[in-house]
Amino acid sequence: MWINKSLTLGARDYQSGAPRESTIDAGAPAAGKEREAMQLKSLLAIAAAAAALALVESPSQAQSAPATFAVAPVCANCHEKAHQSIDLGPHGAKNDAQGSMCQACHGDASEHLKDPTKAKPQGPLTSKTATGTEKSAVCLNCHTSNRHLAFWDSGKHAKNEIACSNCHNIHDRPGPVAIAPFTTSFRANEADVCGKCHQQVRSATLKPSHHPIIENKIKCSDCHNPHGALTPVMLRAETVNQQCYSCHAEKRGPHVFSHPPVDDNCLSCHNPHGSSHQFLLNEKIPNLCQDCHDWSRHPGSFYGGQHAWTIQEGGTGTPGAPNPSVSTRFIARSCTNCHSSIHGSNAPASRGKFLIR
Repeated sequence: MWINKSLTLGARDYQSGAPRESTIDAGAPAAGKEREAMQLKSLLAIAAAAAALALVESPSQAQSAPATFAVAPVCANCHEKAHQSIDLGPHGAKNDAQGSMCQACHGDASEHLKDPTKAKPQGPLTSKTATGTEKSAVCLNCHTSNRHLAFWDSGKHAKNEIACSNCHNIHDRPGPVAIAPFTTSFRANEADVCGKCHQQVRSATLKPSHHPIIENKIKCSDCHNPHGALTPVMLRAETVNQQCYSCHAEKRGPHVFSHPPVDDNCLSCHNPHGSSHQFLLNEKIPNLCQDCHDWSRHPGSFYGGQHAWTIQEGGTGTPGAPNPSVSTRFIARSCTNCHSSIHGSNAPASRGKFLIR
């Protein structure tokens, strides 16, 4: 039988406000003491929380905290749609009642506010005679620290007076949605924007063999930096091959037996934007291979050499007669039927040397 020794605690009942007595069984086991200690800690935590809540909700504190509300700029009184298009974006986040962000792009509007029908904001973006450099300078006032714009002045767009507003529209004016195959959203594909100027490239992307550009799985900016680069065609990588290896890493090598044209430039055989031949090839095999390998081992043409379709002068047999040589069987066949490792091989001996496997 346990002997109870009660210790009175001066705690209060927080529901009735009356004092109550809490007892701790001094003769209880260790587990019971730990439970009572946890209850005491809970009471102290509740008391601390109540004191903090009372401090936060005190009238003096509530009156000293000023209420802040977003104020629409004065421009929104007339240009409501333009204001709503940037209100929730970064351009509208720093706007104020005077429309300082509006005037930062469109120019001083002090005279325009006095008489909107006579005076218009004077700025490069609203001017019909401003050059592309002047229009882009307005955007660069804020965006010049963007790392993608580090080589803007060296890019082809800047040198050809292409302004930021020719591609970008911060007010997101609604335009006609082109109904076309592979269109999966109401937002225009990036290739459609670039294709307005680069029409020859746009036509190549519509050929049977193409990268999934019109499907919007690959964007023009995945390979090119439209904001400028030091490479000839504003590639993101230093060379064409390095750009291709960013996706086609299995073609990188190094290989024991390499194919020199592959190491030189992928564009020697492929057209990256699209082709009428499979694998984006510039020509159909074997014509593509015969641009370099004419007269080597296998017949290069139908009418020349000792392996042509007809027997040539000095050959075995009657000149002009059909050539019975078995080598003619390789004419108009696919070279890659045998030379499958066309990008390089690590196979030993002659199989690797001739890129057979």
